[in-house]
Order: sequence, then C-alpha cells, then structure tokens
Amino acid sequence: MWEAVWSDRPDNALALAAAGADPWKPLIGGWSPGRLSLAGPKPDLFAVPEGIRGLSLVERTAARAAARLVAALAGVHYEGTSLACVAGIDAEEAIRRLEAAPACSRELEQLREEPWAHNFDASLQIVGVTTVRGGCVLTQPWGYAASTPGVVTRLSAGTLCYGLYANPKSGNQGRIARNGSLEGSDLHPGGAPTPGDSSEEVLASYLYRHDAAAYACGFPGLRPTDARAVTGPPDMWVELPQRNYWEQ
Repeated sequence: MWEAVWSDRPDNALALAAAGADPWKPLIGGWSPGRLSLAGPKPDLFAVPEGIRGLSLVERTAARAAARLVAALAGVHYEGTSLACVAGIDAEEAIRRLEAAPACSRELEQLREEPWAHNFDASLQIVGVTTVRGGCVLTQPWGYAASTPGVVTRLSAGTLCYGLYANPKSGNQGRIARNGSLEGSDLHPGGAPTPGDSSEEVLASYLYRHDAAAYACGFPGLRPTDARAVTGPPDMWVELPQRNYWEQ
C-alpha cells in the first residue's frame, strides 16, 4: 500500500484496500499511506475515517509550496549538475562570502559551448549565482564544486544551505550546512524515506520524490518560479578563488 501511494499508482492502492489492506496504519515517521496521500495529487483517494487526523496547516502549506516548486522545475535535466541553495541571502552576498570574482567572458563562452573539452580543474572554479525568492542558488552544470563542503559552509553563515551533486555515476548526493558547519552529508534527496526518519523528513521525501533539484531548493525554503537558477543563464557567472573546497 505504501509503495502504491509513493509511486502514484492509485489503482493499485485501491485494489489493495479492497483486498483488506489498511490505508490508515502508521508505517514510517507516524505516516500511514492514507494520510500521506492527502498531501499528494489524489487527496481524495481514500475516505478519511472519523477520528483520523488530516494534514495540519503546516503540512498543507508545505504540500502547496512543493507542488508549485516541482512544477517550476518540471522537465529540468540536471544530471552532472551541482547546486548550493541558500536561505536568506542574495546573489551579491553569496559572491561576497565566497570572495568570488566575475568570470572571464571568453573562457566562460568556451566552457558553456564545450564543457567537456575544457580544462576540468579550471572549470570547477566557475559557478553561476542567481537570486530567487527566499535566497539564492549556485549552480555548476558540469561539476560538483557548488556542493562541496568549503562552498556550502561559507554560504551558510547565520543561515541554512543545502548542497546537491547529481552524480552521473552514483546518483544524487546531498549535503546540509547550517551556520558555517556541516550538519549532514551523504544524503539522498528525492529518494524514499527510511525507518527512523522524522515526520517532517517523510513528508519532504514524498513531496519531492524523484526530484532532487526541487528537494534541494525546498529544504531551505527557496521558491524559484522557473528553472533558470538551476539550468542558467544565472544572474552572474563568477570564478571561485583557489582553495581546497573539500575542507570546511
């Protein structure tokens, strides 16, 4: 039943309910398949029995915001891209915190046309920065640099940052930085929840299932209205100073 709801297979879920499965049995993080469906595209999938708690105002608000964000990023191809999504600061402040400088226009043009023909180490120093509603997004369509510890921790001073690298080899990798320190790493944004996850984590996993870029933006509360912050062109291309960004 849980897998049917998670996979947006309402016919399967209804067939299982007709066969005797209980949609309202809590499974992960206090959520039942039935209650989880209230936050999805088929909120009327099951009749809600008397005494069963529906969604709270906070949960309904999160579901509406997630639906708008997923729609804004629909169809985006981000494999191989890294992001840093930062709450509460704009592009100019992000550039200041990273001590970045405007990228060379000629080098940038060559890089955008043929990123894989460019010197890879040099290309990792260049990122795009865009102000969005709620904060800003760093993007690097050809590498992992935007999500490295040294980038996300610098950006997160006094706030929250979620880093994502859509690794073509091993899948989506997430990283959380808060107030200058790493809070979580080796995460799997857009993936299924696991036993032990909190109620909030289960809901976020469901709302942004299979959409790591939307998860990365939604985690710190960013609300881009289109995909430009992820796919470009950004507000500004900048070059990061030479550092070991694998260190905080």
